[in-house]
Amino acid sequence: MAILPILKAPDPRLTKVSHPVEQFDRTLAELAQNMLETMYAANGIGLAAPQVDVQQRMVVMDLHGEDEPRNPQILVNPEVLDASEETATMSEGCLSVPEAYEEVERPARVTVRYQDLDGVTRTRECTGLEAVCWQHEIDHLDGVLFVDHLTRLTRDRIIQRLVKEKRLARRGRDRTIRPAA
Repeated sequence: MAILPILKAPDPRLTKVSHPVEQFDRTLAELAQNMLETMYAANGIGLAAPQVDVQQRMVVMDLHGEDEPRNPQILVNPEVLDASEETATMSEGCLSVPEAYEEVERPARVTVRYQDLDGVTRTRECTGLEAVCWQHEIDHLDGVLFVDHLTRLTRDRIIQRLVKEKRLARRGRDRTIRPAA
């Protein structure tokens, strides 16, 4: 198992549309396990392959409660088949947009289709946090971040903060690498 680096916004690789998975093999299963380990290590509840720089349509999620055993889900080629007109607003965050949490309005219920690691097609109806997580992660596969659902002002404020933090972190690394005079 390996902990994979998670891309951070505004990395342009996060805006690419992912390709469907066609090979259901050991490599895919290993990627899924590495993604789960990465998600757990980062204290996330969902992670899409593009967030770890793999442009394939795969997502891992685990919505277990604090006192419940882990319940990992691996979703290959997921898609929303139907979405309710009724909406719900929930606070969302993202491993690729650290320390940003904002209210996002989405359909309250979705019917989704996906494949498991054996390539078997499955369908399910989701509500609540599960519906939000499905939509959030599928957005990643289409190159969309949750901040893209916010007002332009709010989105720009969040992205500017991330750019500034990245620049400051780079400066700090540069200072530690330079030899003393």
